[in-house]
Amino acid sequence: MSHVIDTDVPESADLQQEVERRRTELAELEAKLAEWEATSAATRQRDDTDFTTVSGQPIRALYTPLDTRDDDYLGDVGLPGDYPFTRGPYATMYRTRLWTKRMFSGFATAEETNERYKFLLARGTTGLSVAFDFPTLMGYDSDDPLSEGEVGKCGVAIASLADMETLFDGIPLDQVSVSMTINGPAIMLYCFLLAAAEKQGVPFEKVTGTIQNDILKEYQAQHAWIYPPKPALKIITDIFEWSSEKAPKFNTISISGYHIREAGATAVEELAFTLKNGFTYVEEGIARGLDVDEFAPRLSFFWDVHNDFFEEIAKFRAGRRIWARHMREIYGAKRAESWRLRTHAQTAGVTLTAQQPHNNIVRVAYQGLAAVLGGTQSLHTNAMDETLALPTEHAVRIALRTQQILAFETGIPNTIDPLAGSYFVESMTDELERQAEEIFTEIDDLGGVVAGIESGYFQAKIARSARRFQDEVEAKSRLIVGVNSFEEEDEPDIEILKIDESAGAAQHARLAELRRTRDGEAVERSLAALTEAARADRNLMPPMLDAVRCYATLGEIRDALEIVYGRFQEPVAF
Repeated sequence: MSHVIDTDVPESADLQQEVERRRTELAELEAKLAEWEATSAATRQRDDTDFTTVSGQPIRALYTPLDTRDDDYLGDVGLPGDYPFTRGPYATMYRTRLWTKRMFSGFATAEETNERYKFLLARGTTGLSVAFDFPTLMGYDSDDPLSEGEVGKCGVAIASLADMETLFDGIPLDQVSVSMTINGPAIMLYCFLLAAAEKQGVPFEKVTGTIQNDILKEYQAQHAWIYPPKPALKIITDIFEWSSEKAPKFNTISISGYHIREAGATAVEELAFTLKNGFTYVEEGIARGLDVDEFAPRLSFFWDVHNDFFEEIAKFRAGRRIWARHMREIYGAKRAESWRLRTHAQTAGVTLTAQQPHNNIVRVAYQGLAAVLGGTQSLHTNAMDETLALPTEHAVRIALRTQQILAFETGIPNTIDPLAGSYFVESMTDELERQAEEIFTEIDDLGGVVAGIESGYFQAKIARSARRFQDEVEAKSRLIVGVNSFEEEDEPDIEILKIDESAGAAQHARLAELRRTRDGEAVERSLAALTEAARADRNLMPPMLDAVRCYATLGEIRDALEIVYGRFQEPVAF
């Protein structure tokens, strides 16, 4: 690529001289590079790879100053903590505060998961991340017929405030930050957490953490939805509005690329779809009449960290720059806190292999390294056995120790954004930004994110990318160690955590006792008030909290809103 310098209006003879010197240097480099590329030694390469990223982006053999956009360093790269935040959202980054080591965990009943949380906190975890079972993710009670066989199997079962109280028994909610991976019924679980904190005597304004609450990516990738897009967006905006005053330290949404990537999207699709979803939430808040600078600082992001080391680092850097520019230039945000993209990251579950599972320890370590070099504020490292079952304590300990080795033994936190200035990393950052902007235009031409969901655009794009990757693996043009290369006949046995049906039986008994002992009339009144608030288009947080305090269950609250909002039906996309 040719490097272009604007020399139309030189400010002085010295500046003109410097421009001419730079132009001559680049011309000489361009000629030397052409000569180098013409030699047989420079063009020779192995035939066992096509030299592309995991996402299929072609990679050149060499990157030079010709590939970087260095005519505006402060505007494009800048300094950590300064607009456009390419080098990090905070000025001192890990020199004053390491990333939060937030381990994702949940299984069986609230009692058993509470024990695991205390195990993790005792070993250096600095934040908790709650994994819910599938019935909870879909808003069903544990004793609903549709929940049979799934209670506690892939996460913890939480069906009421009573379960949430047990989950955090002995864990002070004004001292431990809690993240909850929940979307369709996010408002219900958020109210459960707030009411549990209230029971501990912790005021809402001291509760810290995050709810994922990103319904748009559910329609695009993960499919744990309840209501159609428009009422679902209304509920999310209710949370923004209420929390900006009542729970100002809580992150009310974690706009998630993780599940988009896990479903098969490329790195740039994850980047573009996630940021566009984020802009859609901003637009919803502004349309409600909220001041963007009142709610935008509490928006956070959640990225997948895949195997392609440099592509993942560039993705973090490009994401921060795109968000900052759009928030300032398009949405009129005036506070730096609104421009600053803060992020949680999780190593890629989709890259874990059942074959030779100990190899997953190495994959996770390099992915964790990429997340830290990319500037994440929070990190979950997957356990080696998560492709087979919920992780054992042994596997979780190794995953946590991986982060601690990164933090305290590698020297990585000593300097900020150490790969800045790399011709390759800066070029890839620029390219991801350019391609993301092209996708934004494509989505706008469809009528926006909701129109794209209703037409099946996102689902089809992700499916095509997933198919391309799978075809490469099957053709062995994309090598996966232990899967389609370096296989072994005898696989090592590893311990597997097995969840039996006792969790379901325990939850059935617990819910039966709850319904027997609570004030049934108060529950009915609170649910009726919630339905009426939905019909009247009022903010749902106050009546939802009232229902939760009466020990209305998750499924009962879901049903009370479904009367008004209905249920989403996915379009068929090929």
